[in-house]
Amino acid sequence: MTISRISRFKYKRFCTSSSPISKQNDNEIVVKEITTLLNRSDWQYLIESSQITQKLNPDVVHSILQHNQVNDPKRLFGFFDLVYFQMGIPLNLHSFSYLAIILCDSKLFNFASAVIERMIGTRKSHSEILESILRCYRERNGSGVFVTEILIDGYKKIGRLDEAASVFSGVVKDGGLVPGLVCCNTLLKDLLRGNRVDLFWKVYNAMVEAKVAPDLYTYNSLIKAHFMVGNVKEGKTLLFEMEEKGCSPNPVTYNVVIGGLCKIGAVDEAFELKKSMIAKGVFPDCFTYSILVDGFCKKKRAKEAKLMLKEMYDMNLKPDKFVYSALIDGFMKQFDIGEAFRLKDEMAANGIGLNVYTYNALISGVCKVGELETAKVLLNEMIAMRINPDTQTYNYLIEGVCREHNTVMAYELLVDMKKRNLTPTVYTYGVIINALCRDRDLQRANRVFEGMISSGLKPNNVIYTTLIKGHVQESKFEEAVNFLKEMKEKGVVPDVFCYNSLIIGLCKAKKMEDAMTYLVQMSASGLKPNEYTYGAFIQGHSKAGEMQAADKYFQEMLGCGLAPNDVIYTVMIDGHCREGNIKEAFSTFRSMLGRGVLPDLKTYNVFIHGLARNGKINEAMEVFSELHEKGLVPDVFTYSSLISCFCKKGDMKEASQLHEEMCKKGVTPNIVTYNTLINGLSKSGDIERARELFDGISGKGLAPNVVTYSTIIDAYCKSGNLTEAFRLLDEMSSKGVLPDSFVYCALVDGCCKEGNVERALSLFLEMVQKGFAFTSSFNALIGGLCKSQKVREANQLLEDMVDKHITPNHVTYTILIDYHCKAGTIKEAEDLFLEMKKRNLMPNTITYTSLLHGYGLVGRRSEMFTLFDEMVTGGVKPDGIIYGMMVDAHLKEGNLMKSLKLLDEIFVRGMVLDQNVYDALISSLIKKEDFEVLKLLDELGEQELKLSLATCCTLIRGLYEAGSTDKAARLLEIMVRFGWVPDSTVVTDLVKEVQNDAKSEKVTEDQNDANSENAGHFLKQVAIGVAHQV
Repeated sequence: MTISRISRFKYKRFCTSSSPISKQNDNEIVVKEITTLLNRSDWQYLIESSQITQKLNPDVVHSILQHNQVNDPKRLFGFFDLVYFQMGIPLNLHSFSYLAIILCDSKLFNFASAVIERMIGTRKSHSEILESILRCYRERNGSGVFVTEILIDGYKKIGRLDEAASVFSGVVKDGGLVPGLVCCNTLLKDLLRGNRVDLFWKVYNAMVEAKVAPDLYTYNSLIKAHFMVGNVKEGKTLLFEMEEKGCSPNPVTYNVVIGGLCKIGAVDEAFELKKSMIAKGVFPDCFTYSILVDGFCKKKRAKEAKLMLKEMYDMNLKPDKFVYSALIDGFMKQFDIGEAFRLKDEMAANGIGLNVYTYNALISGVCKVGELETAKVLLNEMIAMRINPDTQTYNYLIEGVCREHNTVMAYELLVDMKKRNLTPTVYTYGVIINALCRDRDLQRANRVFEGMISSGLKPNNVIYTTLIKGHVQESKFEEAVNFLKEMKEKGVVPDVFCYNSLIIGLCKAKKMEDAMTYLVQMSASGLKPNEYTYGAFIQGHSKAGEMQAADKYFQEMLGCGLAPNDVIYTVMIDGHCREGNIKEAFSTFRSMLGRGVLPDLKTYNVFIHGLARNGKINEAMEVFSELHEKGLVPDVFTYSSLISCFCKKGDMKEASQLHEEMCKKGVTPNIVTYNTLINGLSKSGDIERARELFDGISGKGLAPNVVTYSTIIDAYCKSGNLTEAFRLLDEMSSKGVLPDSFVYCALVDGCCKEGNVERALSLFLEMVQKGFAFTSSFNALIGGLCKSQKVREANQLLEDMVDKHITPNHVTYTILIDYHCKAGTIKEAEDLFLEMKKRNLMPNTITYTSLLHGYGLVGRRSEMFTLFDEMVTGGVKPDGIIYGMMVDAHLKEGNLMKSLKLLDEIFVRGMVLDQNVYDALISSLIKKEDFEVLKLLDELGEQELKLSLATCCTLIRGLYEAGSTDKAARLLEIMVRFGWVPDSTVVTDLVKEVQNDAKSEKVTEDQNDANSENAGHFLKQVAIGVAHQV
């Protein structure tokens, strides 16, 4: 039952009903009687033993306190205590106020404070209480000036700083009572201690308004307030201002400023201030030096901090354990373990006892450098000295063992700290869970997590994120999602980092749709994706070859004002290069430079590799030159990419020069570099130099790997030197390099070429026994058997593949189709082609080339035309060889128009026509009567078909060189008429220019598209030049 309820219960026993006038008269009589009794020493006995208590009510008590006719104020307090607590008579606020003011007038401040406490306990608002006190204060003509200060103090004591500050402001605003300077200073100090800087300035402003002059203590609080919120300049200004106003700073003042400066890292300025205070006769104390020592140590200037220790001794100041602990911690953080332990010994020698903070600093330091045995010794030592380890001690130890991947010891320490009645914190569990997830021990991580929850601790965002990331890295996406759901259910809000952990993992696992789900969820919860979020989607789509989607996220990222870093740009460049979209790769690279993102060596390497992989060696070399201009040093990957490209193009001179250059510049080639060069030299037929490189590898500190041996063995097999090939096979086996399927395939092919089918079959059986029964293995033997004219065995091998559930690929069928076409057995080739399509195997250019060639050999040109149309419709792009065959087929059918159309396609696509086919085409044109040729071109023009400039030039040149100059001139007239070539073009000059142009470079698609206008302009210039000559 509360006091107020007890009061109401007791008071009802004494209540009687009467008229207002009669009641007032009765009250006045009772007031006089009680006042008389209160002036006697035995007042309490007299009141309690009389019937007068039955006449007591709130109005009587209020009247007694208001008029105060009692000589001893303590008796009034006793009477108040009797009626309020013992009798339970409820009193109005004014009764409290009058009594508090009376007690203050008599300097009975403790009693006044007790009344104010009871007054606050009535649960009336602070504004009501203040209003009552101020009203009663005015009624008593300004007595009891300290009462408002006691009220402020009353609120402070129970932690109600808002009410204390509000009362202070209310008093100042009223103007009747102004709190004294001591009250102001203590309130300001308490507000700072409670980190209520907002209220601090409210009170200080009220203090200024009341014209209360600040003293030393006020300034100390003001300076501290400024430093607390980072107003360093204002804090320092106040230090000089107080001196100007004659208020000399004391050590506390300087300590506040020095502490504030050290907090922001301005230790040199703090040190100078220390020297300044000494010069002014204010001597630093132990606390000053401890601040400076801590400040220097936090800036990793422990040696300078140690000078402070010497200075302390010089000034007869005895450093305490806190100074030494800060110094030890400083040296430990700078990994000067020896000096830290010397200071520990010095402490003991000077009789300064070590405490838990000292040992924690030592244990933390040795754990960071992996000296776990020393940490254990320190733990045992502190226990022996009866210094109890705390939770932080065990946290440092657990961090140390987890850093060394000793999670078993971490768990033992967790058990040990529980035995010592130390409560592991969320951080403790977080360290262990993180270590277990890092070591991929998710089962134990989950058990520790469950143990944490059962101990009553609530996991935070960091722990959930760690668990989600750990499970994602192990592809346990369902468990990761469950953790995300659980944390939401438990009121732990996932942040961007949490969602990113899940999204990044899903993107790496190519689960882009699932990743998108959590991006949507993340955005719906009000979180904005950051660079890492977008980076995950960009990388995921890029690696999947989905550059349109990758670019969508890239553009969205830019639209959100997020700046892609060099990693994201590198991913985009790599993706475009993989798709063969060099234009976009260059555009992205230029965008990167334009936005001030400097490419690093990795970016350049990716770009160079992408260009080289697409055969853009000139562009790759330009980027290589730019790399040098930027001051970057190419590494082995840079050179290897360029060497590989030159090798693929057969330019071994440039490849070798790059190899020499990298060696001269101290860039050591790796085995990949050597493999590339050996392969390039082998394919160019220079086996001797390839072998020299191979033999020199060991001398470079490298060991040939399976690729190296495969390459050189394949070269010897192709050159017919099977003896050396088999010798190398024995060598690689003796050196522990296991032959792979490629080695065996090369040897099988070599044996078949030499007609040694038995040995080829023996090698094939060995492959099968060693588990190399791959499609490529069967293809090698099938190819070899076909070359040895053993087609029956080859067909049987195809059936064996199917029986062994080894799926034939397009290469398998192409080998057999090619053989049958060359052998003239077209029916078998057609059957294989149909079987291939039934197996959903896509024929490639080589397959179509073989079949078209076969049809051509037997004169079945109509089937050639049908197959060509099927090929184009199926999305297979013809190459120069196929175009040549088709032009020739149409010529043989007398279809010159079709031949010309195909010729135009060849030039537009930047391909070169076989010379024999070209000669046949020109010969056909010459044989035709003029009117037939003219009719043919007319038909092309009327059908709105346009021959490219390159085709026109080639035809005119062919006719001119064959001696048909008149026909060439008439053709040119028609070409001018249809707008295929510019007006006023002269045949001879055009032919001369075409010949010069043919010597410099081939006509390419890009030239036809981009330079057609320039070409036309040039032809006009030729015509003008000829006209002038005439």
